[in-house]
Amino acid sequence: MNDTEKIARLLTDPIRQRLRSARMTGETATIVLDVGGLSAAEREGLEADVKALLEGREGIAEVRIAMMADKVKRRIIAVGSGKGGVGKSTLAANLAVALARSGRKVGLVDADIYGPSQPTLLGTEGQRPTARDKTLIPLVSPSGIPVLSVGNLIEPGQAIAWRGPMTGGALAQMMEADWGDAELLVVDLPPGTGDIQLTMIQKFKPDGAVIVSTPQDLSLIDARRAISLFEQVDVPIIGIVENMAGYVCPHCGEVSDPFGSGGAEAAAKALGAPFLGRIPLTMAIREASDAGQPPAAGEGPQAETFRQVAANVAAWLDREIR
Repeated sequence: MNDTEKIARLLTDPIRQRLRSARMTGETATIVLDVGGLSAAEREGLEADVKALLEGREGIAEVRIAMMADKVKRRIIAVGSGKGGVGKSTLAANLAVALARSGRKVGLVDADIYGPSQPTLLGTEGQRPTARDKTLIPLVSPSGIPVLSVGNLIEPGQAIAWRGPMTGGALAQMMEADWGDAELLVVDLPPGTGDIQLTMIQKFKPDGAVIVSTPQDLSLIDARRAISLFEQVDVPIIGIVENMAGYVCPHCGEVSDPFGSGGAEAAAKALGAPFLGRIPLTMAIREASDAGQPPAAGEGPQAETFRQVAANVAAWLDREIR
């Protein structure tokens, strides 16, 4: 009987199915496990279970565990805007949640290094991600989305005064984290067309980009610049989302248009880009977002607006696979 067979007899059946090899060197057992499809937390649990079963057994003084898994091919959706203040981060958070609720395995990277909002939007403020072998392990938000943000690596309210190479390094650490079985990463880019966008495109080319704009002309001018950047580097435009598209009075329900109406949809038509939908300016979305409770995680009209945008993004992804 070889070492693998001897060790297998000491393990439970579920763990035995993941055992690829085992070797005894003196009193040290080296175990190789297949951890494909397991999250970071599940891998840690598996490792603890194996050690609990083996350590202290006759002839075993130390247990060393190596983990292997097929590399997951992840698709990347960049969420960008030409300027700040258009609700890009809110859209990114709710898009990730809505895609996950539709059955996709989704992670979210907050690449807005200088203005990270995802800890607030996804309810992970005050938490810090851990690391294994210098690889970050994402936090899991209350809505079930694995997320990494610089906002979880610094003290709340601390200014980030990093030069280009440092921001590029931070982005790489987050993109190359242990995302487990996530098949799709939503990346919340900073507004504009600067270093982070260029690093993202050069090192981790997105499969497509979602552009967020408010309806007024000034925002649309900047949105066109963001679209132009992605087009120059052959990143397809998944579509344009019109945010803050009409204010719904919480008292009477009347809709007014402080930022205009239909501008993003008209711009999408003029640019030949798909129009993914419009998100209204409502008190309910603002309050839920400030409380770390993405509207897309719930039910009702606010959740439905984000679900429709996510459905259009998902349809684009499915067409691109074919």
